[in-house]
Amino acid sequence: MKNSYNKIAGHDIGRMVAISDAVFGVAMTLLVLEIKVPEVHGNDKELAIAFLKLMPKFLVYFLSFITAGIFWMGQAAQLEHIKKSDRNLIWINLLFLLFVSVLPFTTAFLGDYIDHNFAIGIYWLNIFLLGLMLYINWTYATRHGFIEQEIEAGVSEAIKRRIVVSQSLYLGGALLCFINSYLAIAVIIAIELNYAFAFFKGRR
Repeated sequence: MKNSYNKIAGHDIGRMVAISDAVFGVAMTLLVLEIKVPEVHGNDKELAIAFLKLMPKFLVYFLSFITAGIFWMGQAAQLEHIKKSDRNLIWINLLFLLFVSVLPFTTAFLGDYIDHNFAIGIYWLNIFLLGLMLYINWTYATRHGFIEQEIEAGVSEAIKRRIVVSQSLYLGGALLCFINSYLAIAVIIAIELNYAFAFFKGRR
């Protein structure tokens, strides 16, 4: 009896964990490389002024590093409970990593055009697609029985709820760009710091 290639490919979840860590590591490293050292041939005062002009880029770098860290942890939390996979689940994760690899570009774009709403919109779209792929990943895994059997139902709902709520908050933060772009970035950073360090814990 012949086996279909689609049935025998994509069962090694360990390789997905490995490539995910590699892509995140490269993407998070590339973020800082977008901040170019200024060429100054004057005195210390001129050098200090040139350095201060880089502050918007450092702000966006900090934003993106936290963003990457949160989504890395989000994917890791899912892969902890996913014990089996198939070819489709592997490709869902690869599409997720595609949007991870785009993050250095959207970060550089926002850093260069931080006062433009379009740049913030592109950055938010990157965050939205990352969240969307994580949601699709978990939904597909649960519907096809790839999740460990002993997992509590509340855990699955918590994972999906976290994605939906965080994406709603990111959208709200991004829309603040119509008031002030720095306000929008500051609010998104505050949201991410709360998710990273749980300053405001829910009742559950």
